[in-house]
Parts: sequence; C-alpha cells; structure tokens
Amino acid sequence: MDKVLVFLADGFEEIEALTIVDYLRRVNIPVDTVSIKTDYFVNGSHQIIVKADKLIDQISLDDYCALYIPGGTMGAENLRDDDRVIEILKNFDEDKKTIAAICAGPIVLDRAGILCDKSCVSHPSVKDELFNIGEYKENDLVVCDGNILTSRGAGASIYLALKLIEKINGADFKEKLKPGIQQDFVEKYFDFNF
Repeated sequence: MDKVLVFLADGFEEIEALTIVDYLRRVNIPVDTVSIKTDYFVNGSHQIIVKADKLIDQISLDDYCALYIPGGTMGAENLRDDDRVIEILKNFDEDKKTIAAICAGPIVLDRAGILCDKSCVSHPSVKDELFNIGEYKENDLVVCDGNILTSRGAGASIYLALKLIEKINGADFKEKLKPGIQQDFVEKYFDFNF
C-alpha cells in the first residue's frame, strides 16, 4: 500500500501527468500509470502517446496509498464519465487516502462527491463545472484540504508534485528533490519558497 495510482485517459494533459510521475519516482515513490481503456496506449491532449503500466481491471486498490487525476479537458471528462474511476475515488476518500487532481481534474472529484465541504482550486475554465464543493480558492496555486490536493494547471505541476511528495513522505523528501531539479535555485532567484 505504498504506491501512487495515476489514471490516464485519452486527452490527458501530458505535462500534468508525467511531471507528477517523474518527480515521485525521483524520490523512490512507486507509481503505476493506469489506463482506463482496454489497451495500454493512451493518447495525450497533444498527441503524445504514453504506454500505461497497467489497465484499470488489473489493479488492486490495497496496493495504493494515493491517487492522482491529471487534467486535460477531454481526459478529465473521460475519467469523470467512467463509473469505475468514480467508485475507486469514493473508496479512496472513505479510506482517507490521498487524492490529488489538477487543471480540469477536479471535475472528476466533483462527480464522485468528494469535494463537499472541501476547499479546492482548478483551471479557471472548469470552475463553473464544480457544483458540490466547499470553498473555491481562486487565488491559490495548490490547495490541500484534508486528504484532497488540487491545483490550477500545467504551470503548477511542479508545485503539486512537491506537495504530493510532502504529503506522502514528508518535507525532507521534498527538500532532497529540489537541488536535483534546480528548484532551490528557482526559489532563490524568484525569492519564492514552496
């Protein structure tokens, strides 16, 4: 139960999906990319085809401590409209496992009913599609409320990855990653600490 499940559906935003996978793996957090299709090859929103590690019917929920929903409007809609994904999200939430989503991804969490009484953020283009939420944090980059993390879009992928690493393994793991990706220099250069 120490792996992270990353759902992939046709139309997923490549930067949002693969940045998270890459950064988690850099700190030795195991990740399975999981296709909701009947084959492993998933086409991103910019026609980059990614081979998933597993198919949705091959996974055991007991193997995972966290779940991540990337954005990309079409990808998020495909995940939102898949009843298996919705049931898995509900199970993760009931077990208080970490759930993260970025960009259009929060529409999937909204359909699962797990944003009620939760603060969240999304890409502004889908804000009006979030009907069952607590508070929308319009000016936040990443919002963490209990077991739920949400973020704005591709430009925030690094910061969501850092928060997810911190939530799963602690701040030390996040800080150890920063020099290798030059995040420490970026934060110093821009006088910004995340």
